Amino acid sequence: MNDWLYSDTVKEHFTNPRNVLYENESTWKHDGRGVIGNIKCGDQMLMLIRVKDDMIVDVRWKTYGCASAIASTSILSETIKGMLISEAYKLKPDDIVARLNGLPPNKIHCSVLGDKALRAAIDDYLAKAGRQSFRGQEHAEVICRCLNVTDRDLEEAYKKGDRTWENLQARTKLGTACGSCKEHAMEKMHEFEHLYE
Repeated sequence: MNDWLYSDTVKEHFTNPRNVLYENESTWKHDGRGVIGNIKCGDQMLMLIRVKDDMIVDVRWKTYGCASAIASTSILSETIKGMLISEAYKLKPDDIVARLNGLPPNKIHCSVLGDKALRAAIDDYLAKAGRQSFRGQEHAEVICRCLNVTDRDLEEAYKKGDRTWENLQARTKLGTACGSCKEHAMEKMHEFEHLYE
């Protein structure tokens, strides 16, 4: 039990998570709400934000996720306090993993729940205010450098029903040049499975 695969930062945020929603959601006044994930897989995230002058002033969250999801969202919740919503929207899982001093490779997909739920909460806030989403302004990760296929392209393919490498290649042409992106692309598809199935 002493030889965890997790950094001390992950262990600290898992055992003492910050900004968790312990009360009933309806009693914590919020300006934006985001829910993402798949309860059947055990990974689902609720994110509530309070915003003043386009700055996140407070946040609460709740998850049914694992230690990585809990630690990732805990540190994310600390990071975004005092941050403009336009900047918070651009945070990527890699930013959170770096703040945690890394995660085991098979747990990286858990770190996407918090940032996706955060974007959903910001989108909810903007929609309530009658404002345009920041969607499309967040950083896109290039998965296939040969053909410039991004994680957004894969996400859209997933939403349209593509699940296999062959389906992805047919829709996006990903990996048809050198094929070195296959492993990373399929890891992304696994993340989308946790988010959308």
